[in-house]
Amino acid sequence: MSTFNDTLLRAARGEKIEHTPVWYMRQAGRSQPEYRAIKEKYSLEEITHQPELCAYVTKLPVDNYNVDAAILYKDIVTPLPGIGVDVKIKAGVGPVISNPIRSVKDVHNLGEFSPEDDIPFVLDTIKILKEQLTVPLIGFAGAPFTLASYMIEGGPSKSYNLTKSFMVSEPEAWFALMDKLADTIIASIQAQVKAGAMAIQVFDSWVGALNVSDYRIFIKPVMTRIFTELRKLNVPLITFGVGASHLANEWHDLPVDVVGLDWRLSVKEAGERGLTKTLQGNLDPSLLLADWNIIEERAKTIIEQGVEHGSHIFNLGHGVFPDVQPATLKRLTDFIHEYSAQLRK
Repeated sequence: MSTFNDTLLRAARGEKIEHTPVWYMRQAGRSQPEYRAIKEKYSLEEITHQPELCAYVTKLPVDNYNVDAAILYKDIVTPLPGIGVDVKIKAGVGPVISNPIRSVKDVHNLGEFSPEDDIPFVLDTIKILKEQLTVPLIGFAGAPFTLASYMIEGGPSKSYNLTKSFMVSEPEAWFALMDKLADTIIASIQAQVKAGAMAIQVFDSWVGALNVSDYRIFIKPVMTRIFTELRKLNVPLITFGVGASHLANEWHDLPVDVVGLDWRLSVKEAGERGLTKTLQGNLDPSLLLADWNIIEERAKTIIEQGVEHGSHIFNLGHGVFPDVQPATLKRLTDFIHEYSAQLRK
């Protein structure tokens, strides 16, 4: 019987750990040959709707890399069909929505989300993994701004022009949409934790498009509400976004346990800004294509800064991409464990 590795949970709570825990965003799939073979037969949606297969994909990087956590294989838009959003994930594009939000009437026409009815396949996957894993399973959800950006733009965007103009021009509709998405996110996370998820990450991937002032007015209240409600679940809560270093202190104010950093803000700089909570990150994933001596040097700096900070979870500054060699991730994981263990003696 394997013993359970709770290092990530202890790090998230700021407790004593023997080594720096590590997991990688998008560690499940993409760069793994076993996953590519599955993707030749099934789409992302088809995989997530088959709990046994989805559990296999989720667990694969834990077996291959010896990371300290699994991250559930699904997409942030998975709950949206449950409230009436016609969303399809198109290969090479991302989520595409055929009925975008244009008015407060569109928001009021959205339905109620019921996890047991709308995402039973996700909950069944978690229940399988609860029996199989010897590391924590991280459940997750997309944050309201990021989900709203897809719902308003109709798909991925580089500028978020429609989203930001809707936000400031239609405040009644915007805040109604924030409330609807908050209800959906809270219900989804509650169900994931009930099924067996032991930590939660909320991805506000695109909120870096906003300045601090607009974040405080249009986003922070709903994020405070979400995390305040999720605190009752008594599991570590992680927040993360890309290109949002200017919002790091705003995130630190939220009732979260862990602030995720992308590669633009170092662990050391975050500490100097007054962030005292556990930090997660933040090797630039592009560097995984560099020679090993460069990867090791950069990882060393992050590990050292994390140990000095006190509470740190190693991760990438964004997700693994398909060109990364699995052997590189395995070697990096081993190095993080070994080097951090030496520093923590």
